[in-house]
Order: sequence, then structure tokens, then C-alpha cells
Amino acid sequence: MGSERTPPLQTKLPAVGTTIFTVMSALAAEKGAVNLGQGFPDFDCDPKLVQAVTDAMSHGLNQYPPMAGIPQLRAAVAAKIETMYGHTYDPGDEVTITAGATQAIITAVLAIVRPGDEVIVLEPCYDSYVPNIELAGGTVVRVPLTPGTFRPDFAKISAAITPRTRAILVNSPHNPSATVWTAAEMRQLEELLAPTDIFLISDEVYEHMVFDGEQHQSAARFPGLAARAFIVSSFGKTYHVTGWKVGYVAAPRALTTEFRKVHQFNVFTVNTPVQHGLASYMADPQPYLQLPAFYQRKRDVFREGLKKTRFRILPSEGSYFQCVDISKVSDLKEEDFCKWLTSEIGVAAIPLSAFYGNGFDQRVVRFCFAKKEETLNTALGRLAKL
Repeated sequence: MGSERTPPLQTKLPAVGTTIFTVMSALAAEKGAVNLGQGFPDFDCDPKLVQAVTDAMSHGLNQYPPMAGIPQLRAAVAAKIETMYGHTYDPGDEVTITAGATQAIITAVLAIVRPGDEVIVLEPCYDSYVPNIELAGGTVVRVPLTPGTFRPDFAKISAAITPRTRAILVNSPHNPSATVWTAAEMRQLEELLAPTDIFLISDEVYEHMVFDGEQHQSAARFPGLAARAFIVSSFGKTYHVTGWKVGYVAAPRALTTEFRKVHQFNVFTVNTPVQHGLASYMADPQPYLQLPAFYQRKRDVFREGLKKTRFRILPSEGSYFQCVDISKVSDLKEEDFCKWLTSEIGVAAIPLSAFYGNGFDQRVVRFCFAKKEETLNTALGRLAKL
């Protein structure tokens, strides 16, 4: 007797509970609401991609691949980056295939951040960044993007840098605000970091979703940034297969060496047939080259429908998100409004306050428009009641 006692455990992540994404998705399912909360498509990927993976399985490509990823896929990634952004990465030593972008980010953090190091995050930010830094023993330094526009405030970023700053996390196109960093802003970041030894983790998972004829300004385009950057992207986002959880990291050789030391022991390697399918599918660049137009059409349909509501529509320069100001619709706080909207109107959204450490409430919520046209039209029909 008494041997069945579970030892007490002190949590490493005391601030982490059930995420708002889980809460809102469960509520949407319960209420039969259209879920425009979580950021994933409700439509299928290209059947050719599924066939390419099926063919790889059928041809016996089902055992462990090389730890860093199959050479064909790493070569395809390096070729794409060189063509689009003008920077050459050695696919052997500078490109690593990962189990999605979230794994890529925590692996980069664990590779470089030591206990006591400071890491700058720009809020609002994707919800994995802060726990990743905390798990590495680092100190999170939160710098707000400019409220209202979500542009980077370089005076505030500069003021946050100390001798203990180890890295900065940047995300463009940005989740949740849908802003896209300009070339001038990337050059400003390059100048700011030039005299320092600060690393850059550049989250570029929405790189192929930039609208209105603008270009994605990858850190790879800027030599001073590329030399210190882990550049993260996602096949799941690009090819509408978020559940496959495959991404990649491109980084200079010395950074990749450290990255792979962690990668080898937190996932070892990534799904073999999916890698072969992706490598074969990437031979044709059209699927990602047409992505801006594909998602811009969805964005424009959604924005046009939102004009029939009392929401104030914020810019959506990239990603597959649309933010709106709810001030003229409701006096509720963002989270309460999202729960009300899901329960009473039948459309799920995400409060922007969920992307801030202090729950900063600026009366803005986020929708995802990576949905079939009929899904968007159903949601817009319900939102028109507002």
C-alpha cells in the first residue's frame, strides 16, 4: 500500500493551459458553427501530390530516410530558394527537412539558446514561440508590434537588445495580423543586427501567400540576415497538407550543424514516402507560384462579404488570415465576443489577445479564409446578421 502514489511534478510551463484554438474548435463543433478559427484548409490538396506519395509507398520507400532529409528534397528546396530569393544554400550541409515548422522552430531555439539568454519575440506572435524559449531556459523579451498597423517598431526592438540577447524571432507574412514586412523593414533589421552576435529565426511559413503583386521579403534575400538566420518554411501550408507535418530549415553550415544535433535527438528524421512525394511534386513550381492568386481570390471574396457587416476590415497583405476590428459590433472583450459569435451567430474566430503574453485586448479578432468558397459564403451569410 502507498506504492501507487504519483510523485509530485513541478511544471516547466506553468502558464500553458488549454489553448484558445482548442476551446474555440470544440465550441464550434458543439454549436455547429463554421470554423474560421484554426488556420487550416477545408479543401483537398492536388491529387497528383497524393499519388506521388502513394507511388513512393508502393515502391518500398518506407524505411528510415537520412537524418537530415532525403537528398532529392533538400536539393529541390535549395533550388527553389535560389530561384526565388537569390541565395545559394548547400543542400547537403545547409538544408534540413523537419516534422513541420513548429518542430523546426523549437529545434532552432534549443540549438542556440542557453539558460539565461534573452530572446526577443514580437507580439502578437504564434503561440509556440514563448514556450519554446522557456523550455530552453531562455528569458522571453516581448516587444509589441505597433498597435493598429502591426508594423515593427525598430526603436522598441533596439531598446530591447542587451548583451544577453541571443536571438530574435520574426514572422512574415505574419500570423495573426496578416501584415508583410517590406524590403525596407528587412534592411532596417539587417542594419540593427549587423554589429551584434544575435541570431535570427525567420518564420516564413506563409511565404507563398503575399498579395496585390508584392513580393515576399525572405531573410535569404539579405546577406547580412541570411548569414545569421534559420529560415523556416512549411510544405503543409504551401501544398494544403497541414496534417502531414513536414517543413524545412535553411541556415548557414555552422548553424545547421548545431540544428541537426538537436534534430537528431528530438525527431531523428521525417516521414520517408511523404519526402519522396514532395521531392517529385516540386519538380513543377506552378503549384506554389500560383498560390498568391489562389488565396487572393479567397481573400477578396471574404473581404467583399465582410463589407456587409459593421466590422472594420484591417489590411490582409499576406498569409490566409483576415483581422477585423469589432468595436462597432460589440462591447464584449475579444475572447467573450468570439465565444458569443460562435454560439449565437455560428461562426468561430480567434481573439488577437490570445497571441499576447499579457492578453492585450485591442478589439480585434482573426478569421481564416483558407476555406472552400461555399464555406466562406455560409460564414458570410451568418456574419451579415451583424
